[in-house]
Amino acid sequence: MQGREAGLLRLAQIQSPEVLIIGGGINGIGVLHDLALQGIPALLVERGDFCSGTSAAPSRLIHGGLRYLETGEFSLVRESLVERNRLLLNAPHAVKPIRVWVPLRGVMAGVFDAVGRLLRLKRNPGPKGALVVKLGLVLYDLLGRTLQTMPRHRFIGSDEREKRLTGLARDVRAVAEYFDAKVTMPERLGLELIADAEATCPETLALPYVEVFGSSGDVVRLRDVMGGHEYQIRPRLVVNCTGAWLDRVDARLDIRQRLVGGTKGSHLVLRHPALAAQLGDVMLYFETDDHRICLVYALDDRHVLLGTTDMPTDEPEDPVCTQAEVDYLYAAVKEFMPDLSLSNDQIVFSYAGVRPLPLAEGAVAGAISRDHELRIFEPGPTRPFPVLSLVGGKWTTYRACAEQIADAVLTRIGKARRGGTGEVPIGGGRGWPQDHAAQSQVIADVSRKSGISPPRAAHLFERYGSRAARYLEGLSGSPETMLREASDYSVQEIAFLTSEERVTRLDDILLRRSTIALLGGASPAAIEEVAAIAGGVLGWTSERTREEIEHVRQQLARRHVVRRI
Repeated sequence: MQGREAGLLRLAQIQSPEVLIIGGGINGIGVLHDLALQGIPALLVERGDFCSGTSAAPSRLIHGGLRYLETGEFSLVRESLVERNRLLLNAPHAVKPIRVWVPLRGVMAGVFDAVGRLLRLKRNPGPKGALVVKLGLVLYDLLGRTLQTMPRHRFIGSDEREKRLTGLARDVRAVAEYFDAKVTMPERLGLELIADAEATCPETLALPYVEVFGSSGDVVRLRDVMGGHEYQIRPRLVVNCTGAWLDRVDARLDIRQRLVGGTKGSHLVLRHPALAAQLGDVMLYFETDDHRICLVYALDDRHVLLGTTDMPTDEPEDPVCTQAEVDYLYAAVKEFMPDLSLSNDQIVFSYAGVRPLPLAEGAVAGAISRDHELRIFEPGPTRPFPVLSLVGGKWTTYRACAEQIADAVLTRIGKARRGGTGEVPIGGGRGWPQDHAAQSQVIADVSRKSGISPPRAAHLFERYGSRAARYLEGLSGSPETMLREASDYSVQEIAFLTSEERVTRLDDILLRRSTIALLGGASPAAIEEVAAIAGGVLGWTSERTREEIEHVRQQLARRHVVRRI
C-alpha cells in the first residue's frame, strides 16, 4: 500500500470519482473490495483510522448468531453461517474455529415463549432451557450445511464437563457444545481487504483521516483531518457506510431522516492466567438474569476477553466501558463460575463500541434486528447524485452485505458484475494452506531460508498468513531486534507495518496494527519505543513524536481505562 501522503496527492487529482464510499469500517471496506473486483474504481474516505470505530469493538467473533434464532431472524442466521464458513476458507490465517459451551440450569424453560417467538407473537428474549437450546442447535446445524467446515453440536457429559471446566457452577444441569469462529485481529482483516482492492484495481483509493464536512449541489467537500487541507469532488454516486454516524453524515448530504438507534457493547481484557488455563479452547457463552448474552474466552495463555453489554445509546462518540458495566460483566460470569476471583487490577484493556442498529423506539435492545438494510435516497433539486445509506451490518456478514450494495451500485451506473467474491482469498489467506501439515512445512522451509527460528516463523505466519513471507524476505537474512518492552514484536516488524499499512498516527500501530495495547503491553516505555520507530519511518519531528505519545496516552486513559501510562 502507498503511504497516506502519496494518497493525498492522488486525491488532489481526482475530480469526479464514479463512486464515493464514506466510512472505512468493515462494511465500507467490503464495498470497496467488491467494486474493485468488478473493475470499478471507488474512493473511500474515513475520518479516523480504518476500522477504528464500531469495527474495532466486536467480540472478535465470526459467528452465525445463535441468539438471532430467538427473534426469528432465520435468513440472517443462514447468511451468517454461510459467511462464517466462507471466511474460515478464505482467511484461515485470521479466522479460526472456536469451541463454544452453553451452560444451562433448566431443561424445559422457555418452551412456550420459544413457540410464541416462532409464531411472531412474541419478540423479546426470555429464559432458555436445554430443550429449547437443543432445538435451536439442530436448526443451527441445518442452516450451516452450506460449505460446512466444523462439527455438529452435542451435549457434554458431566464427567467431561467437570474435568475440563472445574469452576463451573454445581447447579448447571446441562452444557451444550457447538462450534463458531473467532477473528484474531479484525482490524488487520480490514487492512488486507483494502490492500487487495487497491492491488486489483490500481485506481481504487482508500484514505484514512479524511472527512466529509459538507456538500453543495454536485460538490462534496472533503477535509484532511490531520493537515486541514480541503478538497472538492463531484461523485456520480455516494455510499454511506458510517454505521453509528450514518444520520450525521447523511445530514451533510442534505438528507434529514433518522435511521439509526444504536446500542453500546463493552468488553474487558483481563490478565487472568488461571481463568485462561481453565477455559483452554472453550468459549463460555451464557445467558444473564436479564436474558442478555455474555461470553468469556482466552485470547492467549494469560489473557481472557469478557463481554458484552447491550445498552441503548444515541451517542456514538468515544464510547467508554463504565464501572457499572464492569460490575455487570463480573456479576454475569460469576453466576456460572461462582468461585472466580475478579478485580479491576486484572483489567489491562477495555473497549466499547456502538452497534448501528435500525431505529426502534421503545424496543428492548436484545430484540432489535441485527440484519442490515440499504436505504436509497434519490437525487433531488439540491443534490444531483443518489446516496445509498447502509443501516446495520455486522462483521460476519460484511461480504454478503457488500455484494448487495455493490450490485445496487452496478445497476445505478449501468455496469455488469464480473464475478462474485465468495471464493476469493483474503490477504494472507492467499496461498496459505488449510492443512496443518502443509502449514508446518511452509514454516519450516521459510525458517531454514531466512534464518528465523521455527517458533518465531510460526508466530509470524500465525499473525500474517502468507504475507509473513514478504516481511521475512525484506529482512534479507538479517536478524530481527525484538522490542525491549513489547517483546512479541520486533523493531523491523513495527517499521514494516508503518511503511506498508498506511499508518498515520501512533495509536494506529498500538491499537489496530498490533495487539500491543489489547494485551496490556502499552506501557510508557513501550509507547515511546514504538513512537521512535514509527517517527523514523514517517519522518516525524521530535515535537510531532511528543504529540503522538501524548495523544496515545490520553486515548488509552480515557477510552480504554489503561492505568499504567
